[in-house]
Amino acid sequence: MPASVLGAPALSDWMKVRPEWIDFNGHLNMAYYNVLFDEGIDNVYRLIGFGTDYARTRKMTTYVADFHVRYMRELHEGDEVRCAFLLLDHDEKRFHSFQQLYHRDGWLAATAESLTLHIDMTGPRVAPMPPDIAANVAAMQQAHDRLPRPDGVGRPIGIPGKA
Repeated sequence: MPASVLGAPALSDWMKVRPEWIDFNGHLNMAYYNVLFDEGIDNVYRLIGFGTDYARTRKMTTYVADFHVRYMRELHEGDEVRCAFLLLDHDEKRFHSFQQLYHRDGWLAATAESLTLHIDMTGPRVAPMPPDIAANVAAMQQAHDRLPRPDGVGRPIGIPGKA
């Protein structure tokens, strides 16, 4: 496994907010926060062993089962951001993660918490990760377990004070 996976949290490359992603309010449209999180996790996935080649050659991939985004601060055209990825938990078929989208100036723009399934594409069906991939995930988990749990993990959604 590349040594960079053992860094915690795992960091994506820098990404730039594109002009076509800006909505009529003059800031990044909410859908494109998901694009940034998705592109950011692609960087991390390559370190674990997931990605296009994994899907093509091994007929396995991942599907997101649940994704919860929190928008903390507006992003604008040309802003540069990167994702910090923290592996919170995993088992043989899935993993629970938390991403933080940081502006180049250091402030937090958004967070995303997800539950991701490992998929055998021949089914498709949820399936155990192969031993080499499971070992990479376990190594990342060990490194990330040393970090404090970020604020917002497991945060419920709803109107406070109402049942």
